[in-house]
Amino acid sequence: MIRALLARIQQKHRTVGFPKTEPTLPPDFLGRPELFPQRCSADCRRCIEVCPTSAVQKKDAVTLDMGRCLFCGQCARECPSGAIRFSRDYRLAASAKADLLLKGEEYKRAATLGKELKRLFGRSLKLRQVSAGGCNACEADTNVLTTVVFDLSRFGIQFVASPRHADGLLITGPVPENMKLALEKTYQAVPAPKLVIAVGSCAISGGPFAGHPEVHNGADGIVPVDLYIPGCPPHPITILDGLLRLLGRID
Repeated sequence: MIRALLARIQQKHRTVGFPKTEPTLPPDFLGRPELFPQRCSADCRRCIEVCPTSAVQKKDAVTLDMGRCLFCGQCARECPSGAIRFSRDYRLAASAKADLLLKGEEYKRAATLGKELKRLFGRSLKLRQVSAGGCNACEADTNVLTTVVFDLSRFGIQFVASPRHADGLLITGPVPENMKLALEKTYQAVPAPKLVIAVGSCAISGGPFAGHPEVHNGADGIVPVDLYIPGCPPHPITILDGLLRLLGRID
């Protein structure tokens, strides 16, 4: 016991200072994509051809759907003119799926809940996590938020075992057919008013499984979604930023 206490004393304070201080991100972190369509040549389609999820499209100008993007960075590496690049901006969450469609450098971040929902959930939010066919990557980055490094509970946010004890759902995975009924029943078991948060490209659009006959291309075809957090998987700080932005804890 004494050894354990001494070890903890030597470790000192290990919780990150976010959101009061900027987070330390990995050197190879790929954040919000930035588009510079004026640099595109009319006949170049290399970024579209290499995108594994068709997140990059080109009609009048190049667009990038962050809800489908796997953040592999292949489009930026292939672009000969630098029309696409990935910044280190970890603030990716959006309130509407349409806001995830990038057309240039501007991006509309997630909005705070309305006054009544903020009063109800602003200081205490209990979430039931639903892994709807996920590969465990988004699940791992969500679960790590409960460790001492991120200490999610200091913001009054906790994961609970039963949907009847929850204020909302946090959904990962593309929602395969065999999870559809389970997701519907879990959603119905959460007392109103309730929130739904889709984490990861699979939960938003189906990700690499989009269009497959056995998946439902994300959660919002089954239940209404209030917050979209893109990534494959999103960094824990990106998830935390989205949750705090939804609750109005950061601007």
